[in-house]
Amino acid sequence: MPFEWIVALRFLREGRLQTALIVGGAGAGVAVVLFITALVSGLQANTIKRVLGTQAHIVIRPLEEVARPQREAGAGEVVMPRVEARAQRLRSIDQWQALEPVLDAMPGITAVSPMVSGPAFALRGDASKSIAIFGVDPARYDRIVAVGEKLVGGAFRLGPDDAVIGKELAKDLGLAVGDRFRTLTAETDSPVTQTFVVSGIVDLGVRDLNRRTVYVAFRTAQTLLSLPGGASQIDLKVDDLFGAETIARGLEARTGLTVESWMRTNEQLLAAINAQNVSTGTIRTFVALIVAVGIASVLVVWVVQKRREIGILRAMGASRGSVQRVFLLQGAMVAVAGSLLGSALGSGMIAAFTRIVRNADGTPLFDAIAVPGWLYASAVGGAIVGGIVAAMLPARAAAKLDPAQAIRM
Repeated sequence: MPFEWIVALRFLREGRLQTALIVGGAGAGVAVVLFITALVSGLQANTIKRVLGTQAHIVIRPLEEVARPQREAGAGEVVMPRVEARAQRLRSIDQWQALEPVLDAMPGITAVSPMVSGPAFALRGDASKSIAIFGVDPARYDRIVAVGEKLVGGAFRLGPDDAVIGKELAKDLGLAVGDRFRTLTAETDSPVTQTFVVSGIVDLGVRDLNRRTVYVAFRTAQTLLSLPGGASQIDLKVDDLFGAETIARGLEARTGLTVESWMRTNEQLLAAINAQNVSTGTIRTFVALIVAVGIASVLVVWVVQKRREIGILRAMGASRGSVQRVFLLQGAMVAVAGSLLGSALGSGMIAAFTRIVRNADGTPLFDAIAVPGWLYASAVGGAIVGGIVAAMLPARAAAKLDPAQAIRM
């Protein structure tokens, strides 16, 4: 074993209490970093999953209709100072059939689903409820929202007369799978009515959505909403959630349509996620500084305590570089031991948290927190680098000791 390693290990063994304390401190720091980072990441993933579990990552719609003056003002004429905004009617995306295969082939987009949506009323007996009709292709739309996983009864089957409804709407109308109800739409001058059979009941996780949502077949919705051959929007799913805005802006420039990503429609959620990331980064920075100061302070004490031994080593021919490497190795060894201890402690804290902390109904607060390998690697690597950096000043101080003066003390 090299000379520096032998001396570093001997110094650590002689100061067992100090070594144990600083290793424990470093381990606690690494455990806190792992626990906080994993907890915040798990919370963010759970929140995003709940929010995006009922909506597309990107939505393409027609451009809004804008009211414009019929002509420019001529000489001596006055233009009305205010132009009334036009009411937005249900319209189809122009040439959406040609756009669909282009979107399917685009990199980064994993699912494409055209939709026809609009307001209506659900009627059963004397009960009448305002609803939102969503005409979809079940195979395509299930890749966007995964309705099949949210069913509490029946199946996600949409024949010409089938409908999948939210569980709150089913409760309000007294409906079960196999029951019938009527819908009434008034998008045109003559209202359109149709009778549906409940093929499935779904829980979307949001009470308002469960009270208003009715899924019907794509072609059926086109007829109900007087939009033959049309699609009021196209829903997209992407593989990179936080790259959705970039893809949306590219599609908007390419198609000239209105394209909105979940990052734009959920700006408050995105702002909260960014605030959490900043807070987590700040905590990690301060914990790392505290651990580094702790390692440096212990090594400074060791330099004072071992001045005589350092002087003897220098008198026996040890170079300044060798003495400096001894203390750098001590800092690295303490950091490695602390990071390994902290990794085990942090994993235990995460496992205990997911088992103990639960919702009021006894279900887990959120899904099991998966700690990625890069998080362990960054925590261990950061601890080692911090330990070496913290040891630099004490190492330089030890290397500068005069052998004769150190031995006399």
